[in-house]
Amino acid sequence: MLMKHPNVSQQTRTDAGLAAVLRVAVGRLARRLRAQRPDASLSLGQSAVLFTLARHGQMTPGALADHEKVQPPSMTRIIAALEERALVRRRKHPDDRRQQLVELTDEGSQLVRADRRRREAWLTLRLAELTPEEKATLRKAAEILERLSQS
Repeated sequence: MLMKHPNVSQQTRTDAGLAAVLRVAVGRLARRLRAQRPDASLSLGQSAVLFTLARHGQMTPGALADHEKVQPPSMTRIIAALEERALVRRRKHPDDRRQQLVELTDEGSQLVRADRRRREAWLTLRLAELTPEEKATLRKAAEILERLSQS
């Protein structure tokens, strides 16, 4: 059963208090979800690239760097490490031979699917501990958190 924290409602009365509580709670939840990863040997940056490619399809290294908010040399290192593990491959861009496209390999796609399944299973178990009212509140909060994450 999930623990209740009665002083949270007091702390969240101001925007600054709400920001502090959200920062801690979202960070803690993210750590708990990261702990469920099937391959903890991947860095967070490497995992993020795999998930970006799974969601958006093949991309140029520059587009990946822009999307992940990292410098191109950092993305080059991430891609090289993923390529070494046969999780991604590079190929020539069909319209501009000077460019490369990065795409998931079958192994990379399988890893992303296993990661999603494992983390979603863990979170589904935690959600089962909530009341229907709490789940309804989270459904509304999920939309708001998604909007905040895009800003």
